[in-house]
Order: sequence, then C-alpha cells, then structure tokens
Amino acid sequence: MISEFEQRLIDYVDVHRDRLIGLIGDLVRRRSENMPPHGSEAICQSYAAEVLLEAGWTPEIYELSDVPGLFAHPLYVTGREYAGRPNLAARRAGTGGGRSLILSGHIDTVPRGTQPWTRDAFGGEVEGNRLYGRGSNDMKAGIATNLFIAEALANLGISLRGDLTVEAVVDEEFGGVNGTVAGRLRGYLADAAVIAEPSFLRICAAQRGGRTVHITFRSSGGVLTEGKFPAGVIDQLTYFLNGVREFSKQRNETPTHPLYAECPDPVPVSVLKVFTAPWGSGEPMTVPEECKVELFWQMMPGERQEVVEREFHVWFDGLLAGAPQLFEQLPVVEFPIRWLPGSAIEVSEALVKELRACATLVLPEPPPVAGIEGPCDMFVFHEFKIPAVLWGPCGGNTHAADEYVDLDSAVAAAKALLLFVCSWCGVAE
Repeated sequence: MISEFEQRLIDYVDVHRDRLIGLIGDLVRRRSENMPPHGSEAICQSYAAEVLLEAGWTPEIYELSDVPGLFAHPLYVTGREYAGRPNLAARRAGTGGGRSLILSGHIDTVPRGTQPWTRDAFGGEVEGNRLYGRGSNDMKAGIATNLFIAEALANLGISLRGDLTVEAVVDEEFGGVNGTVAGRLRGYLADAAVIAEPSFLRICAAQRGGRTVHITFRSSGGVLTEGKFPAGVIDQLTYFLNGVREFSKQRNETPTHPLYAECPDPVPVSVLKVFTAPWGSGEPMTVPEECKVELFWQMMPGERQEVVEREFHVWFDGLLAGAPQLFEQLPVVEFPIRWLPGSAIEVSEALVKELRACATLVLPEPPPVAGIEGPCDMFVFHEFKIPAVLWGPCGGNTHAADEYVDLDSAVAAAKALLLFVCSWCGVAE
C-alpha cells in the first residue's frame, strides 16, 4: 500500500521527468573520457557542482593529491595522473536520529573509441525511449539521478534525519578505484551506500572480480624464404586460442556464489583484443612476426588473487610446454590493470531488503537481487565496512558504439531511489 507521502515522491519524479532526461543529456554532452594515465572529468564535475549549488547544497571539489594517506593506502594503485581530475562530494547533515547514506557514482567514461557510431557520441540525442551517447548508460544516467534526488529533496522541502552524501568520483574505468578510495579517506563515510551502476533495475549486492593480461607472441615472419613458407605467429595464436577453452573450463569449476547461481557463465574468460599489424595498403603484405592478445577473466567474490593467478600461470606454462616447437621465443606476459577482487554483502542486509521494498512500490514486480556481470568499485565500500549495492537503469551497447540508456527505466530507478533515501535516512517532521 502506497502512503500519501510516497505517492507525492513518485508524482514528483513523473512531473519532472524531462528534468531528469535533461540532466543525463547535459552530462553526456560534457566529455569525461578516461584514457589512462590521464582523464578529462573536470568539466563534468564543475557542471554537477553547479547543479548541487543551485539546489542549496554545498559541494566540495577536491584534488586527490590533497587527500591525506591516499598514496600510502594499500588499495591505491600507482601509474595514474590526477592533476585537474577532482572528485566531487556534497554532504547535507541530517536533523538527527536517522541513518546516513552515500549516493555514489563514477563520472569518468571509457573513450569514444574508433568504432563507427551512427549518432554523435557526445550529442545526448533522444530517439523514442532511448538517450544515446558515450557514458549515457555507464553511468551518467546514474550520476544524473543522484543530482536529481538532491534537487527533489530541496524542491519538496524535505529535511532528512540522517546525513546524505552525493558524490561523483573520477577514474573508475580501466581498473581505477583511487577516486573511490579518496572519497572514503576524505571522510565521506556512512551507514550504507548505493552506487549508480546500470544494474538493469536489479539490486546487485555482489560484483565479480576481474583480471586483465596482455600476452605478446613473437616469431620470424616475412614472405619469400627458402624452404617452408613462414607461419610467423599465426600458429602460436591458433594454438593459444584453442587452449583458452581449457582455461575457461578450469575456471568454471570454481564454486559459484549464490548471487550468480542463475548465471550461465559465472566466471567467463574472454579474449578482448587480438592485434598483429595495422590494416591497409600502407602496410606491407607479410606474415606477422608479432601478435598482442588481451585476455580477461573474472572471479567470484571470495577468490584470492594468489590462487587465481597461480591457476593462470600453471595453465599457461603447461600450454607452452605442450608445443615447444612453436615457442622458440617465449611470450611476454604483462598485467596492465590492477587486480580487481570480487565482493558481496549478504542479501539479509537491511540495505538490500529496504531498497527492494521501495523498488517494489514502483515496479511491476519485486526486483531480483543478483550479482552484476563484471567488476567495479563497490568492493572499496565493502573494504571500508560500508554495506553497498548497485542500483540503476537499463541500457545497451555499454562501452561500445551507440551506447544508450533506457529512459523509462531511468525514471523508475529514480522513483525507487527517492523513496529509499527518505525511508533509509528518515524524514524530519
């Protein structure tokens, strides 16, 4: 049964739907691509700060280098540059007696890339029920929703009993979580956190871990030689790709976490990139002498780094030993991105149950509680003993060309979140 107050919140979102869509589009049109070690998030952060300021909040834009203890923290990873890439946070103190909450999200996106887009990657174009653009789904719709909530509380004249923090962190993509760590060390802590990842209107209480490896194969190439026609690295590559199936099979013997019980491939192993030489007639026709492969595999919550990496090395070393004639030059193995652990909280947490109850008021049926299909920065909150879940809209082509967010689902996500903020933090009389 929906109370009169709850209906007032739901009606507000419906009436101001265009404002939410406008915020998403404004963020998409402000580029914030992450290109390690650099990034360009500052323009978006300034815009978000203006929105908060106009809503009566007091935003803080701070450089990561100003956060005491960040560079020495065990979760901090080196190799990133943060000059001109600030975090943004705004905390509104409650009147007392309520629970505190953080609405968090990352403002950075993956690059536009070289894939052919059929729309302006930074146009924020709306077609039917979709808004297109880089980061529209991951995760500017989520950031926009958090800003929308901050505005809604002000416009509705609602005072919360518990503290509410709205934050946008930098450098989450490409395995970066330093911005998220910085927020915790800056003092933005709470009884719970909701992270605005596109969860497809599921409450995701778990994330997979992720590991990326670059493997470089080398061999002699050419075209015209005496004797047998050279194979270059092609035979090595073919042998390796066939062997990946065995590694995938081994990985899928890992015990499955309950929140991934319905997932057909709980710990996938994926070949993301294969590169031998630039394409086109400007390059010589020759058998490639070098090939780079990017391999990515995922882990269940609770798996330990040393165990999983040992499993990879045992498999890979065994693969090479099985065909020594192919590998006169041993491949070079590099780990370009930090280890990202899997992480989860119990479904019995009050955060999970209460957010699900709020979402049930606005969705046709109660949302599933599941694990998201990839790594993110949620584990940082868990490491700081803050229960956290992922909650956000539906969309498609995430990290690919013509990325989009489903606008009806964004509106539904905003309704559930506004209801939850008021329920969790409590509303002052």
